[in-house]
Amino acid sequence: MSDATPNGEKPDFDTMTRDIAEVPAVEVITTVAVHLMSSAAVNLGLAEEGEQHKDLDEARKLITALAGLVTASATEISNFHAGPLRDGLKSLQLAFREASVVPDEPGQGPGEKFTGPVFG
Repeated sequence: MSDATPNGEKPDFDTMTRDIAEVPAVEVITTVAVHLMSSAAVNLGLAEEGEQHKDLDEARKLITALAGLVTASATEISNFHAGPLRDGLKSLQLAFREASVVPDEPGQGPGEKFTGPVFG
C-alpha cells in the first residue's frame, strides 16, 4: 500500500502531525463521540431506510464504546460538553432496548456497565 495521495504526491506527515496537535482534546473527544452516536443510530435502524441498515450487534458495540468514552472523559471535558453526550448516549441506550426483541435485563444493556441501568 502506498502513502501517496490521490494526485501522486507524498503526504506531509510533519504538517499533519502539527495540524492534529493544534486540535483541542475536547474537540477530538466530542467528534469521536458524535461519530459513534451517528453510527449507532444507523445500526439501530433510526436513519432513513433504517430497517435495511439495522444491526443490533453492531449497535451494541458502538454504544458500549461510546459509554466508555463518555464516562472516562466526562471529568476532563466539563459538564458543558459531557452533558449533551450523556443525553445522546441515554437516548441510544433506550432506543436499543426498544429495538430489541428480547430486551436486556436492567444493567446488562449496551454500555450499562459504565453508566449503570438506564430507564426511560
